[in-house]
Amino acid sequence: MINENQKLNTKLFSQAPDMAPIRDGFGDALVELGKENERVVALTADLKESTRVDEFAKQFPERFFEVGVAEQNMVTIAAGLAVSGKIPFVTSYAVFSPGRNWEQIRTTVCYNNVNVNIAGHHAGLMTGPDGATHQALEDIAMMRVLPHMTVFVPCDSIEAKKATKAMIHISGGGYIRLARDPSPLITTEETPFIPGKADVLWESKKPKVTIIACGTMVAQSLFAAEELEKEGIGSIVINMHTIKPIDSKTIISYAKKTKCVVTAEEHQIAGGLGSAVAEVLAMNYPVPQEFVGVRDSFGESGKPNELFEKYGLGIKDIKEAVKKVVTRV
Repeated sequence: MINENQKLNTKLFSQAPDMAPIRDGFGDALVELGKENERVVALTADLKESTRVDEFAKQFPERFFEVGVAEQNMVTIAAGLAVSGKIPFVTSYAVFSPGRNWEQIRTTVCYNNVNVNIAGHHAGLMTGPDGATHQALEDIAMMRVLPHMTVFVPCDSIEAKKATKAMIHISGGGYIRLARDPSPLITTEETPFIPGKADVLWESKKPKVTIIACGTMVAQSLFAAEELEKEGIGSIVINMHTIKPIDSKTIISYAKKTKCVVTAEEHQIAGGLGSAVAEVLAMNYPVPQEFVGVRDSFGESGKPNELFEKYGLGIKDIKEAVKKVVTRV
């Protein structure tokens, strides 16, 4: 059942849930941060509108830098601005940043331990018709391995806004993963958000499995949990919006409660949320785990809902993983 303490959107399970692109929350937060703190600056690589920095650029033209199609140069400029006392936000498609400029992020941001905030847009299969070349499915793995890097994967635009505003207060670099197309609004302005602290959004009276999800897969997991409840399979759904530092305490606590776990992510299974959860469990409390995610494959052009079904990220896929893992307990 829905955790009332989370104050979630009451229309989530309706036939017409509220929808918004996750990336919109980033753009809204950036403008607010610009008004609150004159040290905030924004950089983009010829993708001003798509990465939602266009309004920031209009309101603060002297603090906006269009570097052109030069993502590697962009992040090194941002590192220099950070060393000089600015708080830079770097924006591009995730396949290009961090995909193209990972070495510069590693050397100029992480090695120097400076607060450069990287927004990876158009991540995952939600990028839809742009196809495999623009569907970042490896970025969580790339970024969580870096020292001095915090990794956020918000579940909706409201949470993206909160995460973006929190990024200026973290130590070192930050990465936020953002999807393009509209997705359900799960949270509200009243929903708690604490970086590094996972949120339990759903908990049945007699749960048999813990489902840990991030990003767009949080809504999918909640919809699956509702259907499973009707089939007599209780569950717990956890929103792991911070992949690094990961909330080990919550993972271990609920793994002990249900004795099995399913992870769900719009990302390669290798190296992403599922791998991070498995590392925690292997070192502290090993239990059976099933993984819902992309299985060593590139994406392709198509509508997001069709791609989710083809690549095993649908509600039915989460339910199948749940039914499989409970038999392993």
